[in-house]
Amino acid sequence: MRENPNYNEIYYQHTTSHSQVIDIVTEQIIPLSELDAPMNWERLFRNTYPVEIEIGSGKGRFLLEASKRHSKVNYIGVERAQKYVELTRERFEKHIRHFGIDKTSGTFSNVRLVRTDANYFLTRYVPEMSVQAYHIYFPDPWPRKRQRKRRIFRNQDFLAALTHTLNSGGGRLYIVTDHEEYFQEIQERLAGLSVLRPIDAGLKPDSDITTHYEMKYVLEGRPIYRAVYEKVLS
Repeated sequence: MRENPNYNEIYYQHTTSHSQVIDIVTEQIIPLSELDAPMNWERLFRNTYPVEIEIGSGKGRFLLEASKRHSKVNYIGVERAQKYVELTRERFEKHIRHFGIDKTSGTFSNVRLVRTDANYFLTRYVPEMSVQAYHIYFPDPWPRKRQRKRRIFRNQDFLAALTHTLNSGGGRLYIVTDHEEYFQEIQERLAGLSVLRPIDAGLKPDSDITTHYEMKYVLEGRPIYRAVYEKVLS
């Protein structure tokens, strides 16, 4: 049995045919296939702010709080599941309505949702050395033995894309999970990447911003595992 799935053109034709980029404020939806590959961040956001990407943005809690707090950072939430993309859009819309935010004020103009497969997006659309940080919170652990080949950190193309697209000398990767065995595996796999070095997990900014899953698991009393990696100068 293969350790990794076969990520080929046929696979992507089935999983990315409905890929979209969504502007939270204007609600403009653009098919991913109509955009440049690799993407031009300045053209997409109409500014030159640094870019941070959350992989598996779920219900959008981190994305909303971080983008609200850091208006001069561009945030991209990558999510494959349509239902979570819609939940994230609803979260932003409710926040805008509740606080009476003027959509012409620029609030949340630094956010884009990308509905697609994360590996597909990173390997084809993210320019080299263009990302200030990746946020990967509670990635699916695929706990059954026969499912583990689907774990995103087992995908060598994905790992290569992470390292190639992070800013050289300071780009960071933030990881949080409640799954101890998967956390150990992630650490082992990242240890094999010479351009990444682990740093103090306490250096994670905005540690008070929690995801939906973290809030849920903390209430359940589950231990939470955290790691931060920094790209070193080659």
